[in-house]
Amino acid sequence: MLAPISRFVLKRCGWKVVYDIPPTLKQFVFIMAPHTSYWDFVVGRLGLWSIGVSSFFLIKKESFFFPLGIFLKAMGGIPVDRAKSNNVVNEVADLFKHHPALVITITPEGTRSLRKAWKRGFWFIAKKARVPIVMGYLDYGKKIAGVHKLFYPGASYEQDLAMMYDFYQNITAKHPEKFNLSPMYRQTNP
Repeated sequence: MLAPISRFVLKRCGWKVVYDIPPTLKQFVFIMAPHTSYWDFVVGRLGLWSIGVSSFFLIKKESFFFPLGIFLKAMGGIPVDRAKSNNVVNEVADLFKHHPALVITITPEGTRSLRKAWKRGFWFIAKKARVPIVMGYLDYGKKIAGVHKLFYPGASYEQDLAMMYDFYQNITAKHPEKFNLSPMYRQTNP
């Protein structure tokens, strides 16, 4: 029921959904970038629903206030306490052992503000859980919600990051001034 409604809403808003992952893929870490607006959640969620993908997502625990917290949990939100040193990577990776059909969505930027480096947790979760990473994107310039490349974390985060940079560098964020991969790329590839 959600898929046709989501497709209808996206089409009415001028969005096109493209994806090239196998429908048999049931476990993966789904990264979504760029993340510069609250609208990214709405469009991204509709995009996933339109292709029949149900996903949990990590979100700061401060967002789980009443009544928004009820809505976030119902949508698949998993609260993360960013202030405490905790073991989120291991906890999330362990979820894959107990759930044969599990998709976890993570925004590697970790915030809607400009960041010079992505958080690495998504990569370590996928590596520890031995599941692939699927790259998702919202291109506001072309109005495309896309689910693209599938890959397993390699031996080096920096090498995988360079590949991801090459892909995301041509994607237009809702607020382009808040999405800058160049400093991140220079940090890891002198």
